[in-house]
Amino acid sequence: MIISRTPFRISFAGGGSDLPSFYHRETGAVLSSSINKYMYIAIHPFFDKSRIQLKYSKTELVDDINAIHHPIFREVLKMYNLTGVDLNSIADIPSGTGLGSSSAFTVGLLNAVRTYAGKATSGEKLGRLACEVEINKVGSPIGKQDQYAAACGGLNFITFYGDETVNVEKIIMAPERKKELDENLIMVFVGGEHSANSILRDQAAAIGDRKKFETQKAMVQLAYQLRSSLEAGELDDFGKILHEGWMMKKSLVSGISTGVVDELYDRGIKSGALGGKLLGAGGAGFILFYCPQEKQEEFRTRMGDLNEMNFHFDHYGSKIIYVGDTFND
Repeated sequence: MIISRTPFRISFAGGGSDLPSFYHRETGAVLSSSINKYMYIAIHPFFDKSRIQLKYSKTELVDDINAIHHPIFREVLKMYNLTGVDLNSIADIPSGTGLGSSSAFTVGLLNAVRTYAGKATSGEKLGRLACEVEINKVGSPIGKQDQYAAACGGLNFITFYGDETVNVEKIIMAPERKKELDENLIMVFVGGEHSANSILRDQAAAIGDRKKFETQKAMVQLAYQLRSSLEAGELDDFGKILHEGWMMKKSLVSGISTGVVDELYDRGIKSGALGGKLLGAGGAGFILFYCPQEKQEEFRTRMGDLNEMNFHFDHYGSKIIYVGDTFND
């Protein structure tokens, strides 16, 4: 048996510029971090070598790869012509909550399958392959940031170029300042699940509007500004940048926010947070707040009716955490 562990991510600035409708016109950039909430994929030989068994929210038992209903399982197994296996997925967080679960699944599946096939893979290659699967093979109208964030792990500045290349740079911070940043972030669940594909289709179309394209460009500049602040060890502007980015993002597409999200966000700001944003494409899921530690007791008192998810930064990206003595154990 082989087990991969792949982190989910939180994005701070520049989201949306990883869509081809933007980076084919201007260089895109996002600043994000992986977190210690994970997708686990286990693969081991199936007793019937001519069949494939898959277990996720459903169970599939098929005789042919092309009969697999789950599109990502199907396309990855087709890439390696792999049969006679049993694959299982387990996640710390439900899908559709804005933490990049779909791409974490794809990256983790590729890592497990490639290891099973005896292939070593770098983080950036896993990110590239995951984009190939999700965008080109499955046809999802998504960007590229989630795949690289999950594959490479850590606090990163990720750049997207018109020739389809992607560059991942680690944000270098003093350990004590990075720890402070980690401790100043609070994530609360606002409920529901969103359809990222639907929102991202609308966002990609919106960027065709000149004014909204300029707004997206300004969001990219916030990512550069945030990188400079973090590398200088300055956290004072972190909440302000999150807030500015969220206000800009909301203006792109109506489905990104809702009345409930707006009310909870405003309450969080009044409770001591300096800024925040709804994570992911929008509509539902988790709101991330930046709240200094001296304000956190008041924040948690006033926001106590919401489910807070404790988390910390992940530093490693997708990893193989277990390999049996033989692949047939």
